[in-house]
Amino acid sequence: MSKKSQHFDVIIIGGGASGMLAGIFAAQNGAKVLILEKNKNLGEKLKITGGGRCNITNAEYDTRKLLANYGDGAPFLHSAFSQFGVKDTFEFFESNGLPLVVQERKRAFPASERALDVFRTLEKLLIKYDVSIYTDCQVTAIEPTKDGQVHSILTKKGTYTAEKYILATGGQSHPETGSTGDGFKWLARLGHSVTPPTPSIVPLAVSDEWIKSLSGVSLSFMRITFYVNGVKSFKKLGKILFTHFGLSGPLILNSAKKVENLLHEGAVTATIDAYPDTDLGALEDKLIKAFDTNKNKMLKNMFDQVTPEGTSEAILSLCHGIDIDKKVHSITKEERKQIANLLKALPVTITGLMGFDRAVVADGGVPMTEIDTKTMQSKIVKNLYVTGDLLHINRPSGGFSLQLCWTTGYVAGVASAKAAKEKTDEEK
Repeated sequence: MSKKSQHFDVIIIGGGASGMLAGIFAAQNGAKVLILEKNKNLGEKLKITGGGRCNITNAEYDTRKLLANYGDGAPFLHSAFSQFGVKDTFEFFESNGLPLVVQERKRAFPASERALDVFRTLEKLLIKYDVSIYTDCQVTAIEPTKDGQVHSILTKKGTYTAEKYILATGGQSHPETGSTGDGFKWLARLGHSVTPPTPSIVPLAVSDEWIKSLSGVSLSFMRITFYVNGVKSFKKLGKILFTHFGLSGPLILNSAKKVENLLHEGAVTATIDAYPDTDLGALEDKLIKAFDTNKNKMLKNMFDQVTPEGTSEAILSLCHGIDIDKKVHSITKEERKQIANLLKALPVTITGLMGFDRAVVADGGVPMTEIDTKTMQSKIVKNLYVTGDLLHINRPSGGFSLQLCWTTGYVAGVASAKAAKEKTDEEK
């Protein structure tokens, strides 16, 4: 690592998605840029996002519809997304040799379905624009000036100064990748109010052994209905992944925030409808036909014909009071109805949300009222810009988090470079 120059136009703390994009566009706009990254390599979280496939954005080109996914943050984001939106993300990556494909629910991925290819595209551009990158360089403190601006960045390898600074450290999801909430502490010390983070897009922990026994099984078309203290609250339809600790998959991840709120009200349970497009009467007819065809078999030996693939043994364990070794022709009408009702309402007991280590996204951060979202400049610390997961914006899974990183990274990169140049010109 060369230390010939300690002063830069723009210093970016954090080499994740928003930090890398900010670095590219700050340098492209003429700034001398330094990225400080505490890990040994840039983009550690980016490399594992989307299970290693990298859900790079959501192909919703109507900005108003897109921003509806950002909750209370939506009204603040129109200016930023008008500068760099979904179409710009597609154009940026595809013009730099990374074709994208759109899959179900408008989720966009690199055509290779490799997150590493997204990282390499960004890395190549950082090299092209001569961005200085100091890795394994943990920031120990951000020193303020008397008037509350950033004066310098202290690290274990030296002290660095700049005209403008971008904080892009990420939130607190996947702390093993370096997202340990450092940025929140620094922002608070610099005078920002910070909403404490909680895991917001995260799997659910359950106590049911039948679910844990299905670990690794994924079902693409299920309906889950949530209850609090026995009263129905809400339901969602989609893909469920069963795990050794409970439930995951897009349907579950996007329900987690609501479930968290319910857990504050009381006991939360749920039911899973294994046949959401089949009413109870039609399901009973399906069972009658399957039982007639297999009437001389034991129930346990034909049950896989009436249950979703890979779930028969687990669901059999819930058939309380029914002898599963009994021949199907001896199954009573009441027992058949019990099985039909079970398949329409498999019982789940929610014990909580999983922690930051399993969170796709954690909310919390700086309220949008403290950020000028035309530039991503702090309204409190005038030479500081804030991006990505450091902003208190709730959003679902499906490419919305990375798009927020691309948008805010671009805006902060361009704005900081222009502001740094103006300040330098004034001083000449």
